[in-house]
Amino acid sequence: MNPAEVTQAALPHAGGGSLLELFWQAHIVVKLVMLGLIAASVWCWAIIVDKSLLYARTRRAMDRFEEVFWSGQSLDELYRSLHNRPTQGLATLFTAAMREWKRSFEGGGRSMASLSQRIDKVLDVSIQRETERLEARLLVLATVGASAPFIGLFGTVWGIMTAFQSIAASKNTSLAVVAPGIAEALFATAIGLFAAIPAVIAYNKLQAEAAKAQGRMETFADEFSAILSRQIDERVAA
Repeated sequence: MNPAEVTQAALPHAGGGSLLELFWQAHIVVKLVMLGLIAASVWCWAIIVDKSLLYARTRRAMDRFEEVFWSGQSLDELYRSLHNRPTQGLATLFTAAMREWKRSFEGGGRSMASLSQRIDKVLDVSIQRETERLEARLLVLATVGASAPFIGLFGTVWGIMTAFQSIAASKNTSLAVVAPGIAEALFATAIGLFAAIPAVIAYNKLQAEAAKAQGRMETFADEFSAILSRQIDERVAA
């Protein structure tokens, strides 16, 4: 870039100052940084909305299942009503454990001795899978929240370097020449913060919701395992 072009780039455009004009006036590298951060922000918001709806559905499904489970309905009837339907949360744990229970008795009861341990393992695996489903893509929020400010800062540093080159070429340090370039550069940092702040807040909240759901599943698994263990002892004693 020759000095004349640099000087022209440093001059403020008439009526400049809007965010869109700051974007169009920025260096191509800064523009790419801004577009990447905006795309990351849109991706994060899509994850936030999707996960919020998923957790709300899971929470309602758990409430409905616990209400039915503790209503006194027999385990066999409840299993028959659920085993051919898609389930999530506590219902998934229940059907997985009952499936192992049924397989053992269909085999003639020869494997009753280790049935309790197998049910515990089935419940643990089901909890792990459900937790992975709930926590899927949360790492994206953490990554954007941690890296977006630094990416925005990179765009700012690049923009300030370009602005200083323009100032040196124009040999004019007045505020009218300096301000537009600095504003364009700082705009990248602002977009980085715009992407990072919601991502960090959402990640902490959604991670807490996932941990709460996991704790609820672990509590149910312990209670249900104890119920099945008592029934196994009764059958063995009989």
